[in-house]
Amino acid sequence: MLWLNDQAGVAPMPPRPQAADIESARTRLQRCQGLLARLFPDLSACGGVIASPLLPLAKLQQAQGGDAAREGAWLLKADHALPVAGSIKARGGFHEVLALAEELALRHGLLDAAGDRAALAEPAARACFSQYTVMVGSTGNLGMSIGLIAAALGFRAVVHMSVEAKAWKKDRLRRHGVQVIEHAGDYAQAVAAGRAAAAADPATHFVDDEQSLALFLGYAAAARELAEQLRAAGRAVDAERPLFVYLPCGVGGAPGGIAFGLKALYGEHVHCFFAEPAASPCMLVQLATGAAAPVSVYDIGLDNRTEADGLAVGLASPLASPLMARLLSGVFTVEDAQLFTGLLQLFETEGIALEPSAAAGLPGPDWICRSAAGRAYLDLHGLAGRLGSATHVIWSTGGSLVPEAEHERFRAEGRRLRDRQAQ
Repeated sequence: MLWLNDQAGVAPMPPRPQAADIESARTRLQRCQGLLARLFPDLSACGGVIASPLLPLAKLQQAQGGDAAREGAWLLKADHALPVAGSIKARGGFHEVLALAEELALRHGLLDAAGDRAALAEPAARACFSQYTVMVGSTGNLGMSIGLIAAALGFRAVVHMSVEAKAWKKDRLRRHGVQVIEHAGDYAQAVAAGRAAAAADPATHFVDDEQSLALFLGYAAAARELAEQLRAAGRAVDAERPLFVYLPCGVGGAPGGIAFGLKALYGEHVHCFFAEPAASPCMLVQLATGAAAPVSVYDIGLDNRTEADGLAVGLASPLASPLMARLLSGVFTVEDAQLFTGLLQLFETEGIALEPSAAAGLPGPDWICRSAAGRAYLDLHGLAGRLGSATHVIWSTGGSLVPEAEHERFRAEGRRLRDRQAQ
């Protein structure tokens, strides 16, 4: 289904964060580029810049019956190819741990405010950081991001992971010296366990995926990157040339941060939609009920069981959801079968390999351009006659680090489902 948010632009705007906070996050990531290049060989060639390409999807658009002259251009923001962590979580996760490292180094006299952040890779800084633990609860990709950057800086890194997390992600973390603690329950239980463990130890910093402002702002900094890429590609964004962005949503921090950043840049000319599994639409449930108190997918009889492990979340972020009540245009849901057939079609047309959760945004342009609910949205906002000059950005969130055997399994499932649908 496609749910449209009738509170967009109407719901009250929380006092924090503000647009100025995004620039602070961008500045931190910029001043830490030399440090990141030193910590990770994968970042040396690009000077420590955390960025992903913006790729045309003309072949996919054509395969789906799309017409650029009538529906605008389709593009992929390829965060699945972000270096080191291989997912969108590198943005927020790296930003939060870098902020912690700066804070501790300043406190212990290892750095001055204007100093070169490459000093944070020196033995004295590593000895300091080794006295502290960085902990997180995750279904996989956030744990990968936090674990890798924390361990590289010399922190003791601990990741509490839920049953949905893939074995290869746990194995990769352990190979990099990260302690992985597994939980039989879902994402919320892994987060709760990590939060409780961190509360008992004053030397532990807990990265709270549900409530962290530092994570949120790290994601929001991606908006400026996209804006520069659109400008370079000659894709203006204004009243005559709207921008539609489709973001896979788990707890809501990453897509929420990006949506917040884009709305700060483009205002009413950008239209952000979240993509959620039909079994785990936590942001849709929270916003559609209009409740101030948390509402879980379990409360309405859903089971939160999906192959999109990064999106298997029952309860939306209490930080992101009030902001999205104001800023988000809507949410569409996807069945697991769509994830597999979608990633297969993307691979066959464009040669791009995604994990299932990262494929959630692929149906976005179809919902907006061809469904009754999408046409109602376009009519309401006076956009029906402007689709030909529109830009559709599908945000891919993970997949480049997935073992090839897993990718082959995903595609085999996609072929099986496609053949069954054709019968």
